[in-house]
Amino acid sequence: MPGMAGWLASGAGWRAFATAAASGARTGMRPVQQPQQLKKLGLAEVKHIVAITSAKGGVGKSTTAVNVAVAMATRLGLRVGLLDADVHGPSLPTLMNLSGKPEAEKSGTQTLMRPKENYRVKAMSFGFFLEGDEPVVWRGPMVNSAFDKMLFGTAWGPLDVLVVDMPPGTGDAQINLAQRIPLSGAALVSTPQDVALIDVRRGAQMFRRMRVPLLGLVENMSAHTCSRCGHVERVFGAGGVERAARDYQLEVLGEVPLHVDIQEKSDAGTPVVAADPQGPLAAAYVGIAERIMAALGRLEGAGGQGAGGQGRGAGPEITVE
Repeated sequence: MPGMAGWLASGAGWRAFATAAASGARTGMRPVQQPQQLKKLGLAEVKHIVAITSAKGGVGKSTTAVNVAVAMATRLGLRVGLLDADVHGPSLPTLMNLSGKPEAEKSGTQTLMRPKENYRVKAMSFGFFLEGDEPVVWRGPMVNSAFDKMLFGTAWGPLDVLVVDMPPGTGDAQINLAQRIPLSGAALVSTPQDVALIDVRRGAQMFRRMRVPLLGLVENMSAHTCSRCGHVERVFGAGGVERAARDYQLEVLGEVPLHVDIQEKSDAGTPVVAADPQGPLAAAYVGIAERIMAALGRLEGAGGQGAGGQGRGAGPEITVE
């Protein structure tokens, strides 16, 4: 892949930095808070980094991440960044109505990429480097290299929170993120159905093993209300997310209904929080954003101890070849 996209996949630059910064740490097992020296280059002024994750595709994780980020910026008045970590299936350019390759700017002796911005949110995605329906046919090391460069090589500037929209699964991308940066916590998104929650539970176990605090669960597509008769139907079942949260001693951060406005506004690149900021759908995302920030505040007050008794407890070692 030529041009900037090829540079992102190369082994030079930010990949070399990130690998050197992470050396000496035991693979997969680290304290919740990484040493301060790891917060360098583009991350130097970022206070919190929060992963919006699922381990299951098709549950609306990216839509949730975008609307929560916009809610944090426009309703909570925070300085917010949004990183699309899904190199193979980036959706942030569409959801945020952004396009074009990022410009570069000099930062001391380094050159960083300038993030795109819309709805008061600074954004970076591999989708900015792709044209049309161009596929990304890359193996893990190339994907990790691109991810490192977007994370460390972006001039994020001062941020209260960097929201990371994670790809589905429990593989390279998740391990790479949790090992290389001081991740403040992860919020899990799921529909209520059991087939989704099976994978979400696996994702929760993975982050706990890597000592990343779980901030809570979001129930997406919780119910559909008929626009004509007002009948409420639980299309994907009921109670599954609440049971999972209880099992893991976590908070349900919020419920987002299954609503055509969310789909239409997302496809148009106008997140529903921005399109109808005072509406009930926006209120659901604002509530989630508030609870995420409250959970981060509690973690700070507890000295990094995770929700549900997590934190520095022992767990199986994860070895990455």
